[in-house]
Amino acid sequence: QVQLVESGGGLVQAGGSLRLSCAASGRTFSSFAMGWFRQTPGKEREFVAAIDWRSTVTRYADSVKGRFTISRDNAKNTVYLQMNSLKPEDTAVYYCAANPRLFLIGSDYLSPHGYDYWGQGTQVTVSS
Repeated sequence: QVQLVESGGGLVQAGGSLRLSCAASGRTFSSFAMGWFRQTPGKEREFVAAIDWRSTVTRYADSVKGRFTISRDNAKNTVYLQMNSLKPEDTAVYYCAANPRLFLIGSDYLSPHGYDYWGQGTQVTVSS
């Protein structure tokens, strides 16, 4: 079992920045690739970013590429999402998730079904 707890969400003006954190406990954090997803009411959970177990490979949704950066610190059992140049359409509940594979293989990491463990989510609201 892995427990994930997100923090760092809040209200920010368009163009601003936020950094989300996701602290993990339980099984060895470095055994998992990690991802961030987001969801708005009435829509499916959407892939945002992913990182492999040793931070050598990262992947991003086109909508956030160049603005968001995913990183991890295995010594602190934490994954981060730095969000810059935020837009109102980035408003959502953001979730971190643990993928039981070490590497970002194929397209598995793009789907919520590729992840076994989820945090409770943190709200990000971007005002125009």
